[in-house]
Amino acid sequence: MRVYSTPLFVLPLPEGHRFPMERYRLLYEKVVDLEGIEMLVPEPVATADLLRVHQADYVHRALAGELDKMEQRRLGFPWSPQLVQRSLRSVGATVAGALWAWQQRGVAVNLAGGTHHAFADRGEGFCLFNDCVVAARCWQEEVGSRRQVVFIDCDVHQGNGTAALCAGDSSLFTLSLHGRHNYPFHKEVSDLDLELSDGCEDEDYLSLLAEGLERLPQAELAFYLAGADPYEKDRLGRLKLTKEGLLRRDQMVLEHCQRRGTPVVVTMAGGYAEPIEDTADIQAATVREALRSHNSR
Repeated sequence: MRVYSTPLFVLPLPEGHRFPMERYRLLYEKVVDLEGIEMLVPEPVATADLLRVHQADYVHRALAGELDKMEQRRLGFPWSPQLVQRSLRSVGATVAGALWAWQQRGVAVNLAGGTHHAFADRGEGFCLFNDCVVAARCWQEEVGSRRQVVFIDCDVHQGNGTAALCAGDSSLFTLSLHGRHNYPFHKEVSDLDLELSDGCEDEDYLSLLAEGLERLPQAELAFYLAGADPYEKDRLGRLKLTKEGLLRRDQMVLEHCQRRGTPVVVTMAGGYAEPIEDTADIQAATVREALRSHNSR
């Protein structure tokens, strides 16, 4: 199974910044020696591929460091050349993973990605560019038609950017399973939004997920945003899922795709547990489950 990672995923941030960058290093260390994975450094995505999804003015200003203070505040990161390189390689990882997973009829993993708050003309919520939608468009271009893609978004925060970017295109089906009262406070409309109350626990969550998976159309490619932030100790999550519950979630999603013969790209999306080692543990379990799924196809 191919797994994509680079030290550039760990973005240098000002002291005291609230985003836990350390989780990318911790996750890499937990999975790099797994038997059966091929660890690759992703190439940066081409600007032309970003322009399949994002507006030209926004892309050029984001790459050149011309985002204003309000745009950077909405993004949640200060602009830097390192931010650009991190973002380009994260999108590149998902693009490469999509093409490889489709060719192999298997599973690929990006140890970052899942940047589902990025819109056509702006970044939000730590997301500069929308890796999964860019990858979906690149894959559709590769196969020569707008074949069916599904986005299975289990980050605790609604994939608002993904919903907006895919709206009106029947070839891109968006499922978002997220906290009703959590960020973003203005929700977009996904093809299927399944909202959770604060304090939701394992069984209720998994029951709703099972309903959502059964309502997905048959697809030729899936993107699974395996956020670790529904975890009970996540400081931004507001839900009460256990580590066991999150593993069962991963198993349900991957087994669903396997039964339908759908190749999958797994991205890590959010995770803000205290301690942050819990997020790395949850995401490492996701990678191991992806490996098991890939090997059993």
